[in-house]
Amino acid sequence: MSMEFLLNAFRSKFLRIPRRPSKYHLAWGIALVLLLTEGMALAEEAAAPVLSAGDTAWVLTSSALVMLMTPGLALFYAGMVRKKNVLSTSMHSFVALAVIGIQWVVLGYSLAFGAGNTFIGDLSMLFLSGITPESLSGTIPTYVFMWFQGMFAIITPALISGTIAERMKFSTYVVFILLWATLVYDPVAHWVWGGGWIQKMGALDFAGGTVVHLSSGASALAMAFLLGKRKGFPGEDFVPHNLTMTLLGVGLLWFGWFGFNAGSALGANATAGLAFTTTMIASAAAGFSWMMMEWIFHKKPSALGLGSGVLAGLVVITPACGFVTPFWAIVLGLIAGVLCYYGIRIKGLVGFDDSLDVVGIHGVGGAFGAIGTGIFASIGGSGWIAGDPAMVGKQFLSVLVVAVYAFVVTYVMGWVLDKIMGLRADEEAEVMGLDRELHGEVGYTL
Repeated sequence: MSMEFLLNAFRSKFLRIPRRPSKYHLAWGIALVLLLTEGMALAEEAAAPVLSAGDTAWVLTSSALVMLMTPGLALFYAGMVRKKNVLSTSMHSFVALAVIGIQWVVLGYSLAFGAGNTFIGDLSMLFLSGITPESLSGTIPTYVFMWFQGMFAIITPALISGTIAERMKFSTYVVFILLWATLVYDPVAHWVWGGGWIQKMGALDFAGGTVVHLSSGASALAMAFLLGKRKGFPGEDFVPHNLTMTLLGVGLLWFGWFGFNAGSALGANATAGLAFTTTMIASAAAGFSWMMMEWIFHKKPSALGLGSGVLAGLVVITPACGFVTPFWAIVLGLIAGVLCYYGIRIKGLVGFDDSLDVVGIHGVGGAFGAIGTGIFASIGGSGWIAGDPAMVGKQFLSVLVVAVYAFVVTYVMGWVLDKIMGLRADEEAEVMGLDRELHGEVGYTL
């Protein structure tokens, strides 16, 4: 029985009520009230969020996959430094799990996803206040959503460590990532995903092109300028000491990235399937195009080049993975491999020491991925090719503001820390190796 039928019945029977209503009219009135009450209750029940076991299982799995990316990053970075710094470089990633894992629960989640204003959240969820096991975010428990987002917050400052490898004091690094997560990551995450001004503007970032990669890349550039070059760079031989370790790291990052991107659909749904597909083919295309660039210019394709290309493709597709078709994902991937191949050469032209190419891959790749999303988006959001050229402008503005904000705040913060604690390890530690001098152990005994 439809609501329209009931209303028509009400009009015909009760808007012309006789002076002495019969039992028939009273019965109709009672029935109508009961039906309307039941209909309102059903509508309220339908509007309330309902827990989905399938969505919850997928986002839990994705959270674990993203967590695995941080140890993968440790292996990727550790294999590329000299063997005397393998443990200190690994520690940069692992300590982020400890420090930011706590920071996120204490205040980071609230700053990023609290109501607040268009710039920053609030402290209403300090120590996860107000969240219970029954709390839902969409169709998944809020605890699950909180930790999925928390894994992003953990790996992002760890990405910056690729630039400061082999020369930054560990104690200062620990304080740095705590402050950086609070002053840079949390506000930017709020802008893009927590109801902030970039989200309200309508800019697109499916899984973190600006929030994760651009912010870390811009911040890495600031730290490279502050720290200066490694002792002996570029004259000495700074070749990776263990490319097998690096490739294992690439494999773990690649594997975890499916949770990173497809998990950002926040459900076991068609969008997750699209993001999974575009993630795979964009990374494959970028690995291939980077390898071809090396084949053309150096006559030999390298394992490091192939791995770097794969990561470049993963970075570029991150903001676009839920918005583009497979064809455009391949195009983005092919461009990513070439663009980031040249991007890592910026440091030679400008003259800074980006130890493990964070700026060239995450900074350049994150910026291009965000702008490319504005061009090629056609699913769940309209880019230039779908008839909305204004989206390119929105994406460009978000890239510009995030890059400038991250760079400036990081530079000021790093400068202050340098005055208070000192940024750089002393010369003896740098020569002898940070593993032995700062941590009292070595990665290899042979």
